[in-house]
Amino acid sequence: MPLLRTLLSPPFHALHRAVEWVGAITPGTRAASRFASFGEASAIAFPQATVMGEHSIHIGTGTLVGRHATLSVGYGVLDQVVRPQGLVIGDRCVVGARCTFTAHESIVIGDDVWFGQGVFISDASHGYADPDVPIGKQFGEHDPVVVGAGSWIGHGAVLLPGTRLGRNVVVGAGSVVRGEVPDHSVVVGVPAKVVRRYEKGVGWVGRDGVRPATVSPDLEALAAVPDLEAFVAEAEGDSLAADPA
Repeated sequence: MPLLRTLLSPPFHALHRAVEWVGAITPGTRAASRFASFGEASAIAFPQATVMGEHSIHIGTGTLVGRHATLSVGYGVLDQVVRPQGLVIGDRCVVGARCTFTAHESIVIGDDVWFGQGVFISDASHGYADPDVPIGKQFGEHDPVVVGAGSWIGHGAVLLPGTRLGRNVVVGAGSVVRGEVPDHSVVVGVPAKVVRRYEKGVGWVGRDGVRPATVSPDLEALAAVPDLEAFVAEAEGDSLAADPA
């Protein structure tokens, strides 16, 4: 068995990479043509979990979407309501594996936004006003979601309907966010609260609004991060952004 595994492992992994290469959604493929717009050097990795309502989804330039992602607009495949910009993802975004973005009216994500894995965003939920009707059959009101440019959304975060993040906002891993978040803020918790913000002329200020918050980057850790351009170039040359056509 060890010898057999040794012999079969290389061709198996080569086949796996080939399937990923063919299954990726990239500019020029038939799958990409179904989107409202699909920018150059962008890719949605294979396998995808659910992609629905592509005619209302806009993908910017240089945006990478990880494996098992869900990008959907509407209530189902039979929903023919035209939403010109149901889900908009800007330029140079990075969407981690297993993220779910489900729009019923409008989710707009700015440029240069990075998401960890398993982030969930929705602009609608379910109602519960009628006690005699199952919750799943009571649709809630739509409340658009906006994610400002340059923001970072941590692993497993949830952005509820009505969330409006400013520019360069940090959302801590596992946080549940709703409502307005000002530019240059750090929010964490369930429900998420602002724990740090940037004030011009003062710097980063803690929750008490008085004590300056110190931000001490780990220089050794930063030095260990691979060059982003090299990483993207390698990804584009491998299974993500290559054009199978």
